[in-house]
Amino acid sequence: MEYKWVVLSNTTLGVLMASINSTITIISLPAIFRGIDINPFTSFQYLLWILMGYNIVTATLLVSFGRLSDMYGRVRLYNLGFLIFTIGSILLSITPNTGSLGALELIFFRIIQGVGGAFLMANSAAIITDAFPYNERGKALGINQIAGLAGSLIGLILGGILSTINWRYVFLVSVPVGIFGTIWSYTKLKELSKPSRNEGLDPIGNITFGLGLILILIGVTYGLMPYGTSQTGWEDPWVIASMVVGAGLLVSFVYVEKKVRYSMFRLELFKIRMFAAGNIANLLRSFAYGGLMIIIIIFLQGIWLPLHGYSYSETPFWAGIYTIPLMLGFVTMGPISGWLSDKYGARVLSTLGMVIVGIGFLALTTLPYNFNYPEFALIIFIMGLGNGMFASPNTASIMNSVPPKYRGVASGMRSTLQNTGQTASIALFFTIVIASLTTTLPHALAQSVIQAGAPQLAPLVQKVPVAGALFAAFLGYDPVKSMLSTLPQNILSTIPSTAISTMEQRTWFPTAIAPAFMSALRDAFYVGAGMSFIAAITSALRGRIQIAELEEKVGRNAEK
Repeated sequence: MEYKWVVLSNTTLGVLMASINSTITIISLPAIFRGIDINPFTSFQYLLWILMGYNIVTATLLVSFGRLSDMYGRVRLYNLGFLIFTIGSILLSITPNTGSLGALELIFFRIIQGVGGAFLMANSAAIITDAFPYNERGKALGINQIAGLAGSLIGLILGGILSTINWRYVFLVSVPVGIFGTIWSYTKLKELSKPSRNEGLDPIGNITFGLGLILILIGVTYGLMPYGTSQTGWEDPWVIASMVVGAGLLVSFVYVEKKVRYSMFRLELFKIRMFAAGNIANLLRSFAYGGLMIIIIIFLQGIWLPLHGYSYSETPFWAGIYTIPLMLGFVTMGPISGWLSDKYGARVLSTLGMVIVGIGFLALTTLPYNFNYPEFALIIFIMGLGNGMFASPNTASIMNSVPPKYRGVASGMRSTLQNTGQTASIALFFTIVIASLTTTLPHALAQSVIQAGAPQLAPLVQKVPVAGALFAAFLGYDPVKSMLSTLPQNILSTIPSTAISTMEQRTWFPTAIAPAFMSALRDAFYVGAGMSFIAAITSALRGRIQIAELEEKVGRNAEK
């Protein structure tokens, strides 16, 4: 087999493993949290950290790992990533404890996975770029990114199946793939680029960037949780301090990078117009698109599926099945757009892709909460097409624009901005939805219990934490039964049996919260549409096609 195809198949396997792990975790969270016996009304912070902790670690480490790869060999550190990721998967599958301690162990083991994932992501695009000629890179990166979406699709289905058997299998499934990939990469891959040992690391930049991200995430996490008599914690002094200090560190990061000798971000690369426009467009796309999947899954599991007769225990699996069109759109367009970008460049394709994604967000705002599935499936399929049209041409454009010796750090910078945007997107979508629900959900629940014949519950349901109710529905718990089981007997005895029977109907709770939740979703979709259109404008500004290695070659020939 020609070596470039060995490279593509191995890096594709790495992407496949990491993407399966991502969606299999999301769709299996209900089984995981039941398995470690977590109370859904008091554990919203664990949900966010399990979802976002992995991305925080990769976003913090990617550029430094890209720099290390330029110094010591991209293949060597890529191989190490396979090994570390596999170790993290094994640890997750044997998580020994339950309750809060078990949740903390899961978060820590996910962080170990994140370290391995950072090595893989920092190097895969650079290794492919080294192995393929410039006129085949779009196609190769398109196939690689299709594997990522195919892995996401496989993860949704596998998660739905394995989580019903044993939640530990959700993490164990990555182990044989990781072992095979580790052995294969160590035996088959070879260095094509000459390591540059005259470089150094940037510990100050890493600490500034990583700590800034973590503090902002901590602030957002606890800002979404109740504080005192308020439904949210945005007035908590610790939340305010965390957000301010985190933002200050991220702002100071730019200044730090201008002063240190071996900067984490090579800011001079942003002088390359194609590199700058491609990365900014990618960051905006990640902001707009990164939180879409989790928000849609929460809506399907907590509202739409129960309204259509699915029990809460079944909703995680079917939510995965019903989001498949989003993946299929990407898989359909990814290789086509990559092949076209090799011939015609990335500008038109990537720009049009983001316009389509923006229109898709606007189309989602027109749906009622009890929508017809074919309409919903068509919209998210088209959004997947737009995302696929953007992704591989944009990546090829970024990687082609930088000199070969900087491909490792450039790949790390691209992945860092993408992961940072995805992490921030999840936090942003949750913030918009919960902030909106805080003003509408307590009244909606109060009105619903009054109409059900239990007016004495109105003051109590108005105090139910919005995040807790949302989280409970997402994890497959019936929030009403959870609430009724905690009532004192003297209050429970005053509620007519007909009212209890009404509230325990499968459709009562989703009907009660659906209008408020759909209104909150529309706010999030409008924000997503706006960022998508800004990403399209940025993409259009990338300028002419630029192949750095060809320009270097022409320059050397001219000197001769």
